[in-house]
Amino acid sequence: MSGTSLDGVDLALCSIDDNGWQIVDATTVEYSRQWRGRLAKAAGMSALDYALTHVELGHLYGRMVRDFLGGRECRAVASHGHTVFHLPQRGLTTQIGDPDAIAAECGLQVVSGFRTLDVALGGQGAPLVPIGDALFFGQYDACLNLGGIANISHGRQTRTAYDICPCNMALNMLASRMGQDCDRDGATARRGSVDPALLAALEGLEYYRQPAPKTLGREWFESEFAPLLASHPMTEADALRTVVEHIARRTAHAAHEAGASSMLATGGGAHNTLLVERIAALAEGVALTVPDRLTVDYKEALVFALLGYMRLNGRVNTLRSVTGARADSVGGSVSGFFGKSHYAH
Repeated sequence: MSGTSLDGVDLALCSIDDNGWQIVDATTVEYSRQWRGRLAKAAGMSALDYALTHVELGHLYGRMVRDFLGGRECRAVASHGHTVFHLPQRGLTTQIGDPDAIAAECGLQVVSGFRTLDVALGGQGAPLVPIGDALFFGQYDACLNLGGIANISHGRQTRTAYDICPCNMALNMLASRMGQDCDRDGATARRGSVDPALLAALEGLEYYRQPAPKTLGREWFESEFAPLLASHPMTEADALRTVVEHIARRTAHAAHEAGASSMLATGGGAHNTLLVERIAALAEGVALTVPDRLTVDYKEALVFALLGYMRLNGRVNTLRSVTGARADSVGGSVSGFFGKSHYAH
């Protein structure tokens, strides 16, 4: 997994079968400063630089997988890739990190491109994690992911999901102005005050009045959300505190709209104690659970492993009830079929 916050690559070695799941081992490998800057500029690159970035990122991912496994047995790699463009309304979603380059480095089959078939079928191509929420975490009425973008999934018979609002994408951008990669535990935000004008402007964004299914991408963040932060100058502490309040309001509203009485919260934002406190306070009547750290940090990677498992077994892994596509589908392409002599030396 490589998320919109550009903090690094999540690798999880997962055991999955029809009887259940286990995260055997997991780690996060931070991007170098050079790679972080390169990926941040990918959307504006020349065609050649973009193609080279796609291939070279695949080789980087493949080496990460090989080093992480250290010779341990593994059937396949499920690679989300790094999203550069997500414009489902124009029939486009693009994740880079060449799967053949990954396969060449680690010697394993690679399942990738999980979003493109759904978008081709008229869907949003996201979120894809809800099928894992239903199969692995169905004891909760709703599952909240506080990643670069906050999203929610709910429903026991028919699963529904959508992106709620920016989360770590906004918080980390503000933290970076102070030379920090994130506002750990919400410490800086806790020193700030909510700015009513900025909060009202954020709450007034048109996206929040649109019905689900709906998704957000970096393009929307840069054109709609970030300009509001720039047009309301204030201290970083006040800006962070206001954005935390906005995220908490939006997620509490989503939980209430789902009719949830219990909700699981995972993703990097679940480590932000102030954010979790505000969500719990505003989502009155909803029992909010933050699980163990391994599940908090690697649930999304676990579910993409599940999507790869289901693709290799020919099972539906993308739900039209979630994405709005014309049909359920078996998303993902398989790369890296090797002959018996591969790596025999």
